[in-house]
Amino acid sequence: MIAVDTSSLVAYFQGGHGDDVNEVERALEMKQLVLPPVVLTEILSDAKLSSSFVGLVLQIPMLSVLDGYWERAGKSRSKVLKRGNKARVADALIAQTCIDNNTPLLTRDKDFRHFESVCGLKLHLKKDI
Repeated sequence: MIAVDTSSLVAYFQGGHGDDVNEVERALEMKQLVLPPVVLTEILSDAKLSSSFVGLVLQIPMLSVLDGYWERAGKSRSKVLKRGNKARVADALIAQTCIDNNTPLLTRDKDFRHFESVCGLKLHLKKDI
């Protein structure tokens, strides 16, 4: 299983190029792609999306939110912030879902590397970020 962040998923659906886009395509074909719930929220927040795109995204399985998730996400974000790094709330929630489910994250967003070094997030295709 590979979790995908909004940045890589949007790049894929917009016909972008890159190793992450290739991995999204491969994981979709192999039925190995999963969404952190916050990614679904970010995607659905864009009022300009076509209904066909939304339909495709809604077919991707979601990772589970486990008991104690909110507390762990807050603590993880706090650890990253204490080191003086950027840690948006949505990124902390995405990272914690992946950590809890032991699922690597595929992303173009460089800010997730802070969650990797401090909280144990596994990044898929680290060379891209």
